[in-house]
Parts: sequence; structure tokens; C-alpha cells
Amino acid sequence: MSAKERIGFIGTGIMGEPMARNLLKAGYDLCVFNRSREKLQGLLAAGAREGRSPTDVARQSDVVITIVTDTPDVDQVLFGTQGDDDGVASGAAAGTVVIDMSTIAPEATRRFAARLRQRGIDMLDAPVSGGDVGARQGTLTIMVGGEAEVVQRCLPILRVLGSRITHVGPSGAGQTVKLCNQILCAVNLVAVCEALAVAKQAGLDLATFLHVVTGGAANSWSLEHLGPKIAAGDLQPGFMVRLMQKDLAIALQAAKELRVPLPGTALAQQLLRGVEALEGQKLGTQAMILTFEKLGNFQMQEPPR
Repeated sequence: MSAKERIGFIGTGIMGEPMARNLLKAGYDLCVFNRSREKLQGLLAAGAREGRSPTDVARQSDVVITIVTDTPDVDQVLFGTQGDDDGVASGAAAGTVVIDMSTIAPEATRRFAARLRQRGIDMLDAPVSGGDVGARQGTLTIMVGGEAEVVQRCLPILRVLGSRITHVGPSGAGQTVKLCNQILCAVNLVAVCEALAVAKQAGLDLATFLHVVTGGAANSWSLEHLGPKIAAGDLQPGFMVRLMQKDLAIALQAAKELRVPLPGTALAQQLLRGVEALEGQKLGTQAMILTFEKLGNFQMQEPPR
């Protein structure tokens, strides 16, 4: 695809806004839509056009990218609200490509792709990993499910958004890889919290501790990026607890259907549920440490006196 392709972008939250901004910087013609219009203002000021609805965005686009919260949200964006003709499918011409970059259920993705195919519309499921930092820097990891020729067609767009783009299989495969990714992230975060809890209670200097363990076999993205935030008491979201809980619920359901036990994932979900009980659902996933603090009767950072 050339840089003159028209792109529609639906969903301009923590991840979507910087991704859309990178497409503008790369010279793409961009039409944007978000349920909360205030989140569009920066993009409109940077040169994007506003669509009145997902249907309107699709009418003005050759490729429509969606990145919204959950499976029902993708359904609504693509096919409209019940009884209304306001979804992407209603406005997209044959030959349009939908790239869904949300994290949703693989089986739903396959259903959506089949419905769109009946209208001559191709769909890729292309969820991302790398957090808000990767979204801003254009260095996301993108796992793509769909037909190989459609993936090839969309590579120039995906390369603006990510530095590692991998075609992982047919429709739904991207979402399955993403669920496995979320399992790894969540269970690894349990280990990060446990290690930091012990280090804190043993009286270690946490900066020194992190310097040591991030240099050896124990290192991970979670330890390197979230460990210092936990040590500093910084619980601001790069990826929110409520979104991880949504992803883990999908992963556990998929594992149930596959008859695969996920004890570590279930534990991570319950620890994050403790954060939700503390009204921390909009905090970053590193807020898992709050449950450990409650269970262990300690604080990573002492409150100011």
C-alpha cells in the first residue's frame, strides 16, 4: 500500500491515540472516530478528519483500524448497535480491509471475519504488545492473523505502528497469541511482586536489588519496566488493571474450552481482583503489589509524615 491510502482509525485511548498520531506523522490521510469526542481533539489539531460514526469512517477509508476495549465493543463498531445501521460494515466498500488491533476472543474474531467476508471485506486480527511506550515510539509487537496476501498488503501500515510484525496464522491466530502473551505478562508480574516484597521486607535497597536482578537470568520486561515503578510507588497506568482482567478472563475461557489448566493465570487474576476491591481497576497492572501489601501488612513506600 502507498502512503496515500486512506485510513480510518476507531478508538483513540491510551494506545490508539499515539498509534493514530504515528500514522499522521507518516503521511497517511486519517479519518478518526471515538465515542468520547474529547479524546479526538489532539488528533484533529494534528490534521486528522473526524468521522461522524464508524459507518462514516468506513466510507472515507480503504483500511479501517479498530482498537477498542472488548469483544462486544468490536461487534458494535463493526456491525452497529441493535437495529441501527451505523457500523463499519455498512459503510465499507468491497475490497476494504479491517485491521482489529483490540484484544478480544479468538472465536468471536473468526465469526466477525466470516461476516465481513460475505460483504467482500477482508479482516486481520492484529493485537499488540508493548504498552503505551511502544505505541508512542512505534515499536509495538504485532501478532497478525488472517490471509497472507492481506497481511502483505497491510505491512506498510503495520510497520509504522510496530517494529516486530509477525503473521502467526489464519483468522483468530493473532488473538490466540495475544492471550498467551497476556498469560506470560500476568504470571511474570506475580513473580516480580513476590521478589520485591521479599526484598523490601528484608531491608534491601530496592534500586540496588533491581540493578542486580535485571542483569541476569531473572530479567524480564515486567521486571525491567514495572519493577522500578513498583519500588517507587508509581501505579499510574501504561496498561490498566481492568483491561488485564478482561484479557485474563478471555484466556481462562479459551483454556477451559481447550481443557488446559492455568493455575498461575488464575492466581494472577485473583491478585488483581484484590486490587479491584481496593478501587484500583484504573491503575496500572503493577498495582498488583497492593494485594501483596495488604496480605503482608507492609508498604513498598512509606507515606510522607
